[in-house]
Amino acid sequence: MLGRLASTRLQEIRRIFTQPSSVRSLSTALNYHIDSPENNPELPWEFSDVNKEKAKEILSHYPSNYKQSAVIPLLDLAQQQHGGWLPVSAMNAVAKVIEVAPIRVYEVATFYSMFNRTKVGKYHLLVCGTTPCMIRGSRDIESALLKHLGVKRNEVTKDGLFSVGEMECMGCCVNAPMITVADYSNGSEGYTYNYYEDVTPERVVEIVEKLRKGEKPPAGTQNPKRIKGGPEGGNTTLLSEPKPPPCRDLDAC
Repeated sequence: MLGRLASTRLQEIRRIFTQPSSVRSLSTALNYHIDSPENNPELPWEFSDVNKEKAKEILSHYPSNYKQSAVIPLLDLAQQQHGGWLPVSAMNAVAKVIEVAPIRVYEVATFYSMFNRTKVGKYHLLVCGTTPCMIRGSRDIESALLKHLGVKRNEVTKDGLFSVGEMECMGCCVNAPMITVADYSNGSEGYTYNYYEDVTPERVVEIVEKLRKGEKPPAGTQNPKRIKGGPEGGNTTLLSEPKPPPCRDLDAC
């Protein structure tokens, strides 16, 4: 029985790796590294002078014998500097800063979806794919973006400006569906990460075109009838200050 299971699993693995790369599972592609002219350990990489100071400030938050705890914020800083993705040489540079074996940094970079190991656009658009957003039409949002930009998920537009990915729950389900825009257009100095909530297929296309023009559309809810996370049309309860209790001493009441 175990032999048949192992044989079946081996056949599945062979099927995956004999498929064209365009149809392979993205998660499979991210589980390993293959050297390329633009991503290999021989390419020099170091933090800029400004980011070296930022790295020192980040390290100051941790005891000197726990430098490795700074791996996530340092990888984030490296990703901002490198236009939104992490080449292996950047991960090696972070490993030197926190004095650990490079594999310890690779483990973190390959585990968290916030780290991109292939190129992304200067504006990386992430669509929430979790249940509340899906129920509210997130698949239509993603389809509108992909069609308008002429790319597949995780591809970069020919001008290098945009890429579209998926992200799990962004924690703003009340304003579903939503996207986030990671803006790498000005490096780490101008890096922003903004939520756009209550979006529609038409509205996300408008946001893309504003970004293309260098404009910064206002983040947050895109529903003019809603204030932040409040109900559409305004409150219907709690319209005045709540009444205080009749007395503060409960034993005397």
